[in-house]
Amino acid sequence: MDKLVIRGGRQLSGSINASGSKNSSLPIIAATLLAGKGSFTLHNIPDLRDITTFTQLLNHLGSETTFSDNTLIVSSRNVQSLQAPYELVKKMRASIYVLGPLLARFGHARVSLPGGCAFGPRPIDLHLMAMEKLGATITIETGFIDASIKGGKLQGAHIDFPVSSVGATGNALMAAVLAEGKTTISNAAAEPEIETLCRFLTAMGATIRGTGTTELEIDGKESLNAIEFQNVFDRIEAGTLLAAAAITGGEITINGVEPEQMKAVLKKFIHAGCTVTTTSNSITLKSPDKLLPTDVTAKPYPSFPTDMQAQWIALMTQAEGTSHIIDKVYHERFNHIPELNRLGAHIEIRKNQAIVHGPQHLSGTKVMSTDLRASASLVLAGLVAQGTTEVLRVYHLDRGYEKIEMKLKSLGADIRREKYNEF
Repeated sequence: MDKLVIRGGRQLSGSINASGSKNSSLPIIAATLLAGKGSFTLHNIPDLRDITTFTQLLNHLGSETTFSDNTLIVSSRNVQSLQAPYELVKKMRASIYVLGPLLARFGHARVSLPGGCAFGPRPIDLHLMAMEKLGATITIETGFIDASIKGGKLQGAHIDFPVSSVGATGNALMAAVLAEGKTTISNAAAEPEIETLCRFLTAMGATIRGTGTTELEIDGKESLNAIEFQNVFDRIEAGTLLAAAAITGGEITINGVEPEQMKAVLKKFIHAGCTVTTTSNSITLKSPDKLLPTDVTAKPYPSFPTDMQAQWIALMTQAEGTSHIIDKVYHERFNHIPELNRLGAHIEIRKNQAIVHGPQHLSGTKVMSTDLRASASLVLAGLVAQGTTEVLRVYHLDRGYEKIEMKLKSLGADIRREKYNEF
């Protein structure tokens, strides 16, 4: 098993390129199942554990994949198995994305109930509701979701989500593009990752109206085509690297980004005293002499993202005062707080609120990763902690950050990866 060993106290500086978005990659890779002929060429796909797991899942179903230099080539013309097994699905919740495409193209799908990060309940009921609205019959038994269509194809319908869900919106979109007739999705997620999926499906030949909004209209097609496509940047990786510069008193530039997609995060960095300048494809952040306490409430896009909540808590341990962080997307997403407190932070949890008292002098010790973004918060804390911090179980981190230690090292961090035996 791997760990990251960090000697804190170094300012980060320099320029770096953003990686491709994990959260955009997974649904567009799943959408390749919709095409019965041809090969897809997907560029700017990050080299991550989750990408490896998802391509293994596609290979199990019968797709053919090759991955090299951040380009993934996929052909799903020979898909034969319609069952996504527990051994692969348990590694990542996003495996549920194969449900909609398999059901739409083949009329049947059998998908193991998903696993993934260990924080709070994240039900899949909205995914199942969407499939049922489109005419699927759903049963759950022996740990599997069994979905089928009686009498041909999915039928266009009105899907009204009671709460915004990125995953359920993506699954509904991928099912609807091959359904008969028109589908409308109300209260759809408007995150950039869904906008990217809409552009991808449209390039395949789908007709989608309302891209980038919470109201989507889809005209179902008989078939879709394989295409070449450029994935977007990872806004959460970019935000994490900006936080790394801010927490170490440094200054960095991130290239290959779309600042408009990060307005909510950049606004909070400015409130915290950072100087932020942007171009059409870059962001430069300079940390202030003293960070200012800044409250955030994580909500669906375009608000502050839940996937930056843990990193912001780590950053606020160094602010001159008390900050309040609320997560209205995942109420139980605070597993990183006990580990941050082990490093010397003073963070309280009251109901669904983290109260961060700063500034605190952090001291290096061993800490344990519990999920993907929690891991990132521990790395940020380690960058500013006195002495040596060991972040264990970084396989969580490897699910969503491409070569993160190499990127941080290139910016001046004293960080290395080592093997260790947990028991």
